[in-house]
Amino acid sequence: MRKALWVLMAAAFVDMMGFAMVFPLLPFYALRLGAQPWVIGMLVASFSVAQLAASPIWGRVSDRYGRRPVLLIGLGGSAVAFAVFGFADTLWLLFLSRIVQGLGGGTTGVIQAYVADSTNPAQRAQGLGWLSASTSLGVMIGPAIGSTAAHLGHEAPGLIAAGLCVLNVLFAWRFLPETQSPKGHTPRQSIRSAVLHVLSHPTARTPRLIWIYAVGMGAFTSLSAVLALYLNSRFGIDVTTIGWVFVYVGFLSVLMRALVLGWLVRRFGEVWVMRMGALLLVAGLALYPFPPTIWLQAFVIPLVPMGTALLFPTVTALSSGAADPRAVGQTMGVQQAFGAVARIVAPLWATPAFQLLGRASPFFIAAAIMGLVNVMAWRVPRAVAAPQPAD
Repeated sequence: MRKALWVLMAAAFVDMMGFAMVFPLLPFYALRLGAQPWVIGMLVASFSVAQLAASPIWGRVSDRYGRRPVLLIGLGGSAVAFAVFGFADTLWLLFLSRIVQGLGGGTTGVIQAYVADSTNPAQRAQGLGWLSASTSLGVMIGPAIGSTAAHLGHEAPGLIAAGLCVLNVLFAWRFLPETQSPKGHTPRQSIRSAVLHVLSHPTARTPRLIWIYAVGMGAFTSLSAVLALYLNSRFGIDVTTIGWVFVYVGFLSVLMRALVLGWLVRRFGEVWVMRMGALLLVAGLALYPFPPTIWLQAFVIPLVPMGTALLFPTVTALSSGAADPRAVGQTMGVQQAFGAVARIVAPLWATPAFQLLGRASPFFIAAAIMGLVNVMAWRVPRAVAAPQPAD
């Protein structure tokens, strides 16, 4: 792996740690300002809406002007968003913080394109796995820092996160090089055409991979939306103990992405590992409601982080490899946009299903959705060659 990838991983870790510092506090800050529960839902969704709008644009800009300036803007946007969060004394400022953060979060596809630029095809899935391992580590550590910082005052978590992000921008400015991406060329397809191509040709090479990513993300997000509710109603897990579940899941996720994913890809190839991930995710979702005790549940919980650790990095690696080399950033941005739609839609059906159809229903429905992903995954050919750019 190139040195640039390690620098990118460090920057992504700090950025996600800042995100995880403030996100668990968001509902409490909103309630303090008089928000109703449905407003809190809108606050949570506003990030994904902003990310949906920004992802394809940032990807296209990075293809035209390079990855580095776009990533620096995204990291800087996080610093601004966290500072606004710290000083927010009205609901509209909380919304502003989330929207600015979502606009900065729209650079996720650019980060993935950076990895594609910085690694050869054989290392790409492993590089993306290491990148997601670094962000998972940030998710593990951030909530503890945020909760501790809250003892220093209402503004402290946001301001500390903003300070870390400012240092992160300086670090990236100093050490993050530009990649050898084909800058200076506008992708042949417009963003609108690229999105319409995914919608109208779902069985084509790159659109199929984007759909696998988006539908799989929707199934996984539906679990995340009801996880705390399910564990509370089933086993009495509450606000004082739910954090340990996330630490457990985060640890497994880091372990799979950092140590296991690369070996599996070298042994079986990206397509087979993608299929393994989809199958594990189906099994994890379908089995979730069955264990009668939390200790038996602990043996089922790993299936989901194992599945996502294998599925999402390999799909992203295959998408980047199948994209026009001059439009990798735009392709990753479009994929992230479809993923953002899935993250918006999933909670809208999963939480009503939990309430109206029974606490097990979201898991069975999500498992059925993942069955569709498996069908799509098994139709991806073993070799997905990258197209050559037109003259």
